[in-house]
Amino acid sequence: MHPLVEKIINAHGGLERWSSFSTLTAHLKQGGALWMLKGHAGRLDDTNVTVSLHEAWASHHPFGKEGLVSSFTPDLVQLKDAAGNVLEDLHNPRASFAGHALETLWSQIQLAYFAGIAMWTYLTMPFLLATPGVQIEEVGPWQEKEETWTRLKVTFPPTIATHSTIQTIYVDAHSLLKRHDYDVEIAGNTPGAHYIDGYVEVQGLKFPTIRRIFPRQPDGQAMAEPLVVSIDLADIRLV
Repeated sequence: MHPLVEKIINAHGGLERWSSFSTLTAHLKQGGALWMLKGHAGRLDDTNVTVSLHEAWASHHPFGKEGLVSSFTPDLVQLKDAAGNVLEDLHNPRASFAGHALETLWSQIQLAYFAGIAMWTYLTMPFLLATPGVQIEEVGPWQEKEETWTRLKVTFPPTIATHSTIQTIYVDAHSLLKRHDYDVEIAGNTPGAHYIDGYVEVQGLKFPTIRRIFPRQPDGQAMAEPLVVSIDLADIRLV
């Protein structure tokens, strides 16, 4: 493991403790311009999310006012009713976004795919960085909010479904995540700057509860608006 990654993971509670749990569930409130832009305003404003800690799987419940339940894996996304009956599925979901731009509307099950990769990535970071095949490169300090943050370029292998192959994380002097940059490949490679705050400790692990995502400019600076996505987490539980 890259020594900086080990330091970051230890600051968040350590890989040994993380490995002792299998799933995480949290209450999720979301806002921002993205949901209306993609044709799904309000569907995931107030819901619950569950992710697997050691494999790529996530579920939102309820998925909309109809009380549906989503199931995301990289190869298959499903929407089920409350009794577990499959109402819709999408195999090889990433391929369905071919040719998409930022303004392209998503189907309901495409939304489930995006919400799945997003929350699985967010909730397993930084422990995800310890996965075999993930490449890490330190790219120099970054000055923001009167602080100096350490930046790491992260290159993910094709086996990991996430926003983009290359991402950048920023950590503060305590090795806690402060910002996470990526290009949303399934939305025309739209660049995002994702700010992270509101840490809480849950069962010996540290999790941010406040996330705000803004457009990212070519020089790496974030735009002040629009607010693309807001995420607030509560009631985090590990089993």
